[in-house]
Amino acid sequence: MDRVAGPDEESAEWLRVLDPAAPDHDAGLARLHERLLAIARGELRRRHVLVSGPEQDDLAHQAAADAMLAILAKVATYRGESRFTTWAYRFVMLEVSHKLGRHYWRSAPEALPDEQWDRLPDRIGVDPHARAEARELAAVVRAAVAENLTEHQRTLFVEIVLDGVPLEAVCARDGTSRGAVYKAIFDARRKIRAALVANGYLPPREGESA
Repeated sequence: MDRVAGPDEESAEWLRVLDPAAPDHDAGLARLHERLLAIARGELRRRHVLVSGPEQDDLAHQAAADAMLAILAKVATYRGESRFTTWAYRFVMLEVSHKLGRHYWRSAPEALPDEQWDRLPDRIGVDPHARAEARELAAVVRAAVAENLTEHQRTLFVEIVLDGVPLEAVCARDGTSRGAVYKAIFDARRKIRAALVANGYLPPREGESA
């Protein structure tokens, strides 16, 4: 298990070298930066972001550098309730998300509303058998989005599901958490499904009224 009773041996060593009075403080900082950079690079690769080569590596360096500043500023708050590397990992993940979000909005593609709406049935997991059915279904979903969702749900649904805006970009712009965005999208999908069931385009699930 990751939780420990006070700092474990490795975590205690990190705390020692990050003390400015430590004789090997500079070497400790270099090791920490190397670890954070490796995490940032791995996370960027894992997320399959639309940047690569020097641009992706630059984002990794930015995320690692800012994460390191945040860690050093808050190291006094570390209480050993998790391993130091786990605690530090969260700072890197946060910075990677922030960097990806800001990067997206600097080069965001223009949305193509009509073409995107035509592709919507596939994106919400409905597989119509004919092109005419697809167009009809897209029109029903579009009406459900306009009539059944709150303005906030509608904005997030169109951006994330329709236009393909990365979740990190929305969180960075709005200053909100991934969980809050997930909840809004879940509620939006539930309302849209209810509209499709009510109009006979989807069969009701067990316990779900038609």
